[in-house]
Amino acid sequence: MSKRKFAVIGHPIGHTMSPFIHERLFALAQEEGSYTVLDVAPEEFSTKIKALNELAGYNVTIPNKQVIIPFLDRLDPKAALYGSVNTVRNGAVREGFTTDPDGFLKALEANGVTLKEDVVILGCGGVARTFAFEAALAGCELTMAVRPEDQAVCQKLTEELREKVGGVSVNTCLIQELSGDHHLLVNATPVGMYPKTDAVPVPEKVLSHCENVFDAVYNPLATKLVQLARANGSTAIGGMAMLVWQAAVSHEIWDGTVYRNDDINELIEDSAREQAKRF
Repeated sequence: MSKRKFAVIGHPIGHTMSPFIHERLFALAQEEGSYTVLDVAPEEFSTKIKALNELAGYNVTIPNKQVIIPFLDRLDPKAALYGSVNTVRNGAVREGFTTDPDGFLKALEANGVTLKEDVVILGCGGVARTFAFEAALAGCELTMAVRPEDQAVCQKLTEELREKVGGVSVNTCLIQELSGDHHLLVNATPVGMYPKTDAVPVPEKVLSHCENVFDAVYNPLATKLVQLARANGSTAIGGMAMLVWQAAVSHEIWDGTVYRNDDINELIEDSAREQAKRF
């Protein structure tokens, strides 16, 4: 029997940790599968979908998370809610899923953090949308904190939340206006990403009032934000945890695999070391 084939598709695909992470996940589960990288531009789908359908499954990244939808037979309810797909399972039915929310939730859970009470999200881009919806669906009191130039985009997101999530409590403010105590602060901005690793999206005095901190940035493994939060006694989680966990959920979809926290934590550390070699 030939080895099943999987891939990640995007454009431009550039450097990606996906093959390293997924090959390790296959090995941990003792499942056979090869994993490659495919550059597929949005305008190429009509000519390349046949080849994609011959894969056992694949992951989808920017800018194709919405483009792929018309080429699928069915969407998982969460993918339909988000209007976004990052995992496809092929078979008699070609079904699309989004594992980004699961990656976020599992990264929190593995570190003993519950999505509850009040949540502050810095930023209002694509990944912030994921965090905002999950916080709203969990019944949290949500604050979107943004830069002045992002207020219009933030307003559109809050309107969408109010439309799609009943009873949602969501407020907005500028990042420099943040005050008070918070159960969870989530950084959904690129501030602190390599190579500008000394940058922090909020003043340290804000962090001193945050019980938990999650930073979506995964390069470096521990950003300055994560380091400062830990120094203040907060539970702080870096974005590599979400990246690896959302990949693990793809394998749950493809093969029904359930991974141990210890194995995923080891893979998070190994992925960070592998990433450091590449930059």
